[in-house]
Amino acid sequence: MKTLTALCVSTALIMGAGIAQAQDVSPARIVELSTTGAILPFEKLDAAALAQHPDAVILDTDLEESYGRFIYQVDVRDAKGQKWEVELDAKTGEVLKNEQDD
Repeated sequence: MKTLTALCVSTALIMGAGIAQAQDVSPARIVELSTTGAILPFEKLDAAALAQHPDAVILDTDLEESYGRFIYQVDVRDAKGQKWEVELDAKTGEVLKNEQDD
C-alpha cells in the first residue's frame, strides 16, 4: 500500500510541475522582450497566425512562457464562423499548433 501511495503522490507532483510551468508574461516583461528582440513583434506574430486562416479575425492573444520558451497564443474566427487556436513560437514565428477550438 505504501508503494501505491508513493506512486500516486509522485505522479501528482510530476503532473503539477508540468502545469505550473506555463506562466503568463507580464506587460512590463513583454516590452522588454520586444525591445531586446527576444520575441518577434506582435504584428508579425499576428500576421503569421492569420496566414493560417485568410479572412479570419483575431479574437484574443496571450503570451506565455513554458519551459523557457515563449509561446504566443492567438484565437481567431474564420470567415465561416469557426474558431481556431493557433500557437506560435514567439521568437521564430514557427506554428506549433493550429486546431479548431470548440
